[in-house]
Amino acid sequence: MKAYMTLSCKVGAYNKVLDELIKMNLLKKDIFLLFGPVDILIQFRGLKDLDEFISKWFNPIRAITPEGTLIDRTQTFIVISEGRSFSEEPYAFLFLKTQPRNLEKVQESLQKTPQVLAADTVFGPYDLICAVTAKNRIDLHGLVDRIKEDPLVQEVVTEIVTTLY
Repeated sequence: MKAYMTLSCKVGAYNKVLDELIKMNLLKKDIFLLFGPVDILIQFRGLKDLDEFISKWFNPIRAITPEGTLIDRTQTFIVISEGRSFSEEPYAFLFLKTQPRNLEKVQESLQKTPQVLAADTVFGPYDLICAVTAKNRIDLHGLVDRIKEDPLVQEVVTEIVTTLY
């Protein structure tokens, strides 16, 4: 089982939140600092079941408050259908909305795109989470424009990845 969680931190708190996540033994390669509507995306791979995710990760992360509240908001995405695994650092994550009947078609189309590292269908406020690579912002913009041209894609939100520390 696989899941994602996004965190929106209080202003200036993301370094403290990152430190707390590392103390929880999360791997740095599964934590992504983002530029966009959310600050941090965490990828959870190899989960046994939903109960493990909730008890080991979801509840402890929501409770991160060493010096008062550090996290304003969280969103959780439970993966329905996993795309391929990736080891390359993504340039960005794309959050897509589509009609439920089109999930598999959009996922298949994305996975055929060379710049797409992975495309997972998820339960949550979006329907797919897509890790992508790009040479630069112009290259990313072109990729996002091509994805938006797909009549089955209703919305694309882009979150650019930056280094953790």
